[in-house]
Amino acid sequence: MAAAAAALLSAWFWNERFWLPHNVTWADLAGEPGPEGGSGTQYPQAGHVLSAFPLALGIFAVRLLFERFIAKPCAIKLGIQDNGPHRAQPNAILEKVFTSITKCPDGRRLEGLSKQLDWDIRKIQRWFRHRRNQDKPTILTKFCESMWRFTFYLSIFSYGLKFIWSSPWFWDTRQCWYNYPFQPLTSSLYYYYIMELAFYWSLMFSQFTDIKRKAAKLANYAKYQRLCDATFMLFGVVFIITRLGIYPFWILNTTLFESWELIGPYPSWWLFNGLLVTLQVLHIIWSCLIIRIAYKALMRGKVSKDDRSDVESSSEEDDMTSNSTKGIFSTSSNGANRINGHVASAQWAEEE
Repeated sequence: MAAAAAALLSAWFWNERFWLPHNVTWADLAGEPGPEGGSGTQYPQAGHVLSAFPLALGIFAVRLLFERFIAKPCAIKLGIQDNGPHRAQPNAILEKVFTSITKCPDGRRLEGLSKQLDWDIRKIQRWFRHRRNQDKPTILTKFCESMWRFTFYLSIFSYGLKFIWSSPWFWDTRQCWYNYPFQPLTSSLYYYYIMELAFYWSLMFSQFTDIKRKAAKLANYAKYQRLCDATFMLFGVVFIITRLGIYPFWILNTTLFESWELIGPYPSWWLFNGLLVTLQVLHIIWSCLIIRIAYKALMRGKVSKDDRSDVESSSEEDDMTSNSTKGIFSTSSNGANRINGHVASAQWAEEE
């Protein structure tokens, strides 16, 4: 019964009328035997995606070894220490609030906790800030993770560029659709796609602990500010050229218009092109964010916090920021605090 249900589900999912052009079946893509029973022409198969699963486990194991024996020694040589964030003072009441109610208490709850514990509100705010940062990865962990991704992306890009550069359809995109889908699958192209797919499957094992970062973060963690700024600017230029230039006028042009002209649309054609167009919309949004960050960098003299990234500040950095703003507060002759409105609002935002 279970086998029959699985077969029915597989037949429904891999429906030829959805995935393939008209008058083409999966049997047509089974390939052609070579002379005397040898290997002949091979076409892409749906089952090829299954090869990525065991390879994903291997890539994940390689990552663990890379981060421990290559990335970590590099980080230590650059002066990055494995120092964890400041740990919050043990307190059962605050811990219960943090784990069961909220990690960012509002003003009313802060006042109640202040009366219950006989603590200053600023001290309670500081405790919650330390407790939130306590679960964040160290800079060394961030560096190793970023270095692994940078190394893989650079390697797979170099490998792909090597064989794509000599492919005729790289220069004439219309050749992607001649005799489609009966196009021989070369071993280089097969390994390129399987390695990419396996890499992203491997991220399934670490998605709950990883924090996505760019390769430019390596320079930031190593405190090389000029290199960090230059790398970000280079990244911004490359991103805009490839995502707003090459992608729409080269990739979308061939998937939308050249394919329509040469093979015509079919059900999965609409799905894939819909996803590609959605990606282009995201490219426009991301490009606007990058341009805004670059503009702020030119005005301030250095790259500010990446608006596309999650907050990664450690507790020590928060304390340094808090201490640096204390000097702005001054007491007048009548004992009232005088606060610059702009800076004060920034500090309140930081504390909350």
